[in-house]
Amino acid sequence: MMYVVVRIWDLRRLVLPLSYFLDHPFQNWTRNEADLLGSTILDMDYTAPIEELRQELKRICESTKLWAGKVSVLQVSDATSHTIQIRALMDARNSSDAWDLRCLVREKLIEYMQKNHPESLPRYRGEFEGKGPSRGSLREAVRRRAAA
Repeated sequence: MMYVVVRIWDLRRLVLPLSYFLDHPFQNWTRNEADLLGSTILDMDYTAPIEELRQELKRICESTKLWAGKVSVLQVSDATSHTIQIRALMDARNSSDAWDLRCLVREKLIEYMQKNHPESLPRYRGEFEGKGPSRGSLREAVRRRAAA
């Protein structure tokens, strides 16, 4: 034996040399399964209906044989000045199914948002204060810049 395969938090496998275990204490929480957790990240506008997306994720997972049936979680994992980041976490029986499930969930959630809540897809907003330049003065400024 030269190495040990360790399953980490997201159910991926980490290959470590056997000498690592001689030098470091460890806990064994593994079983003989190939299950994996897959995640899909989406950026959405702050107006995204989170609870509806949770229900849609559950519906998507239940509609496919790719899902192992234990984990189906949707969380807001980050918030920036423009968007929120949504993470969908699902379990699958093996790495191939996990990849296909991640892609399926991403496609179906985007499709759901496009059909039902297009206003909640990422977008840029701006505010204008004051009078600002008139259309004529903007055209003139563009003309001057082009001529320069």
